[in-house]
Amino acid sequence: MSFAIYPSLEDQCVVVTGGGSGIGAAMVEAFAQQGARVFFLDVADADSQQLEQTLARERHAPKYLHCDLRDTAAIEQSFDAIASEAGRIDVLVNNAANDDRHQWDNVSATYWDERMAVNLRHQFFCAQAAAQRMRTQRRGSIINMGSISWHLALPELTLYMTAKAAIEGLTRGLARDLGEHGIRVNTVIPGAVRTPRQMKLWQSPESEARLLAQQCLHERIDPEHIARMVLFLASDDAARCTAREYYVDAGWFGA
Repeated sequence: MSFAIYPSLEDQCVVVTGGGSGIGAAMVEAFAQQGARVFFLDVADADSQQLEQTLARERHAPKYLHCDLRDTAAIEQSFDAIASEAGRIDVLVNNAANDDRHQWDNVSATYWDERMAVNLRHQFFCAQAAAQRMRTQRRGSIINMGSISWHLALPELTLYMTAKAAIEGLTRGLARDLGEHGIRVNTVIPGAVRTPRQMKLWQSPESEARLLAQQCLHERIDPEHIARMVLFLASDDAARCTAREYYVDAGWFGA
């Protein structure tokens, strides 16, 4: 199967959060194959360093920066380092998240704050850091990763769904405020994606069968399918796309 080439992504500086594994790693690889200069933030050192090695032969070898996204000072330091090395930031993909299950009656204030820091707060502060550089260029693309979960009201994910619902509001607000600087902001909403983590922790043959039956397309979604939508939204082909949500869920929601 062949996929689109986006000339406008060549040599662009792209930042991907949570890029060391899963969907994030697929994005890092996809952008690198387009000739982009990719920097990815994560705390999973082993996975991230392995990804660097795997993609070392690309025209621009992706670069890993260890960054705890719960630390706003670390976010600013990372974006300073990227902008200093690359001279600009053209694309931000706010991908990092964690969908740990939890029981509503066991949630403490401390756990609430930690889940919001992991799944929501960093998306704003990464966007803030990126947009401060993008506005001098009068262009840029910020892509926030949402989730199908809150649209479907899935169980044992109340805090995760709260954060992911808020991300769609965050996208709309930033799109309005940043549009005057030529910066586009969109949300990609993945369905059930077949990542190693999902397959290890949450999926079984029975749940797989139920999932496929509920989707309009009875095919599994892989990380590369999410990456392909992100490439489009990052490119000049999507020059008039902003403040919107783009589903990649094989027709699960609303089926």
